[in-house]
Amino acid sequence: MVKRIVTGAHYGLKDWLAQRLTAVVMAVFILLLAAMLLTSPPHDYTSWKTLFGDRWMRIASFLFLVSLFWHAWIGMRNILMDYIHATGIRLTLQILVILSLMFYTVWSVEILWAVEPAWR
Repeated sequence: MVKRIVTGAHYGLKDWLAQRLTAVVMAVFILLLAAMLLTSPPHDYTSWKTLFGDRWMRIASFLFLVSLFWHAWIGMRNILMDYIHATGIRLTLQILVILSLMFYTVWSVEILWAVEPAWR
């Protein structure tokens, strides 16, 4: 009888679907933003502030950024698992990536919700 040695994390379908879902969310946001910029391009700081001052735009931007960070995490985790074989180094790098992405998420919230609402 042949004994099969299983290696790797085997995330498979879940990661594949997450990558596709986050890519779709990012693509929809970029198309929406491009359409808005083509129809009425902001020319000054006040116009940009008004654009990102709307609650729906803040939420859409936040969803885009969370999708970007999740997409990046899956990609970085897979790269690290494939190419860094020393467990300690790989774990350290994964923790650094997680901390960086968490920092960027909190920073994104701070930036997006620091803008004065357009309806004030």
